[in-house]
Amino acid sequence: MLRFRNRQAFTLVELLVVIAIIGVLVGLLLPAVQAAREAARRMSCSNNFKQIGLAVHNYHSAYKQMPMHCGGTPSQPGFDNKLELSWLVGLTPFIEQQAIWEQISNPFKTTGSRVYPAMGPEPRFTIANHASPNRYDPWLTEIPGFRCPSDPGAGLPSQGRTNYAASLGDAVDYMLSARSDSGVVTGSAAQKADKINRARASNRGFWRPRHNIRFRAVLDGLSNTICAGEIATALGDNDVRTRAVRAGGAAGNVNMNIKCDSDVDATRPSFWKSTANFAVPAVGPTSEAGRGYKWAMGRGIWGYLTTIAPPNENLCLTGSSANAFSGGVYPPSSRHQGGVHVLMGDGAVKFITDSIEAGNQASAQVGARSFHLPPGSESPYGLWGALGTRAAKEVINEDF
Repeated sequence: MLRFRNRQAFTLVELLVVIAIIGVLVGLLLPAVQAAREAARRMSCSNNFKQIGLAVHNYHSAYKQMPMHCGGTPSQPGFDNKLELSWLVGLTPFIEQQAIWEQISNPFKTTGSRVYPAMGPEPRFTIANHASPNRYDPWLTEIPGFRCPSDPGAGLPSQGRTNYAASLGDAVDYMLSARSDSGVVTGSAAQKADKINRARASNRGFWRPRHNIRFRAVLDGLSNTICAGEIATALGDNDVRTRAVRAGGAAGNVNMNIKCDSDVDATRPSFWKSTANFAVPAVGPTSEAGRGYKWAMGRGIWGYLTTIAPPNENLCLTGSSANAFSGGVYPPSSRHQGGVHVLMGDGAVKFITDSIEAGNQASAQVGARSFHLPPGSESPYGLWGALGTRAAKEVINEDF
């Protein structure tokens, strides 16, 4: 009779084969899992934007105008917010953030003896200005509805981050629209008139800072005009999308938005050279001048974008702009692959690819000065620029 011996275990070769097969399967599945997670984050990001779009429309229904970008309460005694509050501040009660809105819209008493007036102090406050016991909690609060889950940025030196910024269109000369009635415009009568004229010609976007805007002002149609877009927040590195450098020349000059290209690190084109001419804030440390670092701040690198350079291109400021507060080319950006979300005026959220047709990037911009294109001209920045203007009467016949 033949005797058979029962096998008690795998051989070493069989075990190694099984481990190798499992490793290959994990290697094949991991990218799919990561892609599925990013798809979920991207969907959540889009949903947040849709809620913001709905809030804009509900605000307009309630007040017959959009929330003012770079608004606030000027010249009040104590702590003046200097007409620098972003469009997001007025939307807080419309995105189920009534509690924080009540803190903002009423006098706020700190744990110390300081009392901030209604609508708060200037949002340009630095972290040092918020030192205990005089911290102003609303500006330091990070609101989940203003964040995109795909963006990993968190913590100091930011205050309350946001991934959504207002669209100011395709021109940058005098971006913070002059308002003589608020005391923002200074100088002689001739200088004031010149500034107001320049602002009127260049402020072509969905939002006109420091002015009340109604939907009826968007003559190109709400569905054809970008209301806002995504911005990636700074991670403390020299990313060309989240840290700005300064170029030479006046705002809107020929080649202005590509003059910063020489500061890009040729070996790592997503980053600036360490010797680049970095922009600095007018107040506070440079480390706090990161993209999206202050949700309540309407100015510059924190609060708005332009439709000049296409998505995920360089942040490039004008030569006359000594800081990260205003004048410059501020493209939208994101941590998604290949493009960004934008919110259209009608509330629709669309994904714009980095390769969108963006016209002649070496062109001068539209404005009221001699080196500008004449006021009312079509955008020189193709489909991308046309989507940013509210009343330039461009015909949009392309898919985007």
